[in-house]
Amino acid sequence: MNYHELKERIYSEIEKNKAELTALNDDIADHPEISGEEYETSKKIVKLLDKHGYHTEYPFAGLDTAFKAVYGDNNHKYKIAILTEYDALPEIGHACGHCLSGSISVLSGLATKNLQDELDADIHVIGTPIEETDGAKCTMVKKGVFDDYDMAIMVHLYNSNIVAPTLQGLASYMYQFHGKAAHASAAPWDGVNAFNAAQLMFHAVDMLRQHCKPDAQFHGIIRNGGEAPNIVPEEVTAEFYIRALDKHYLQELVQKVDDCAKGAAIATQTTWDKYATAEVYDNLKKNPTGVSSLEEVYDELAIPINGDPNKIFGSSDAGNVSFACPAFHPCLQVVDADTPIHTRGFAEAMKTERAHQALVTGAKIISLQIAKIFSDEDKINRLKADFERD
Repeated sequence: MNYHELKERIYSEIEKNKAELTALNDDIADHPEISGEEYETSKKIVKLLDKHGYHTEYPFAGLDTAFKAVYGDNNHKYKIAILTEYDALPEIGHACGHCLSGSISVLSGLATKNLQDELDADIHVIGTPIEETDGAKCTMVKKGVFDDYDMAIMVHLYNSNIVAPTLQGLASYMYQFHGKAAHASAAPWDGVNAFNAAQLMFHAVDMLRQHCKPDAQFHGIIRNGGEAPNIVPEEVTAEFYIRALDKHYLQELVQKVDDCAKGAAIATQTTWDKYATAEVYDNLKKNPTGVSSLEEVYDELAIPINGDPNKIFGSSDAGNVSFACPAFHPCLQVVDADTPIHTRGFAEAMKTERAHQALVTGAKIISLQIAKIFSDEDKINRLKADFERD
């Protein structure tokens, strides 16, 4: 079966199943569940996949709301993971579009499940919750879940079309400063001011910025700043996000921020420690062969590539997957350019006719990328060669 025949089969399956997945998307949009609490959402997805003949492992990888769905005997030469996100944001629901993104992934799984023999590839649907906070994909990568896959892919919704978005690496830490309480008026000399240490750390990080590469970013807040003005603050905590376009440079920046905390503690005679508040998100490793194939898919589908690929998209645990196997995170426009993600306007767009059309288009993007690459042995080899390069 050649690519064009595969394409016809894919389109037919998408048409057959789109109504069911449209209903799933709308239901998830109406009942958002935040990261780590996607219990009902994950059950609904697993139930649908079971209905269509998938064998599901749920929970999966030690995560209560994750799953792995396998169709058939799982005995083909290649393995492909369709990443499926479905967590929502606090207060503003599916303002990142994961209800639609997850439904796209499931629809593409249904569209390609009967092509596994033709492609000699097992196509798994992997439920990857908790993207907005602690990154289930990071946990899965650490556990080796993606080590045996030849490709992973998902579609993210956005306010423009981008084949290969720029994802920053992200590290987040809580810095704790420990001082000594005292009466701020009667005996301030008996106190050691933890708030002064946090202040000094912020000043140090601000001074650090001008000597970092342009992609370096630092965001910090004081989580607790003391109990009362007349008490020298004894325990103060500052949370920092640190970002960079390269995961190795990111670790350099983390060390520099640690030095800012260390210097602040020395200057104020406090002590300090830190702990991670989430998994470290890696940047997205580029794969020229896969990106070129996606560009062909966008062209076939008449999707205008109207977004700036060099503009920072944000951070995602999909980046971690890209260092375990070739992974792709193309963006599909579902709103006008003046409606950014993580806004109420974006969330409100998830049940529109435009969103329902994006469901079909997104499933075609994933399915055609799979068909285009895994029907061509030369492309498979080039995909692997690109991945193995530093």
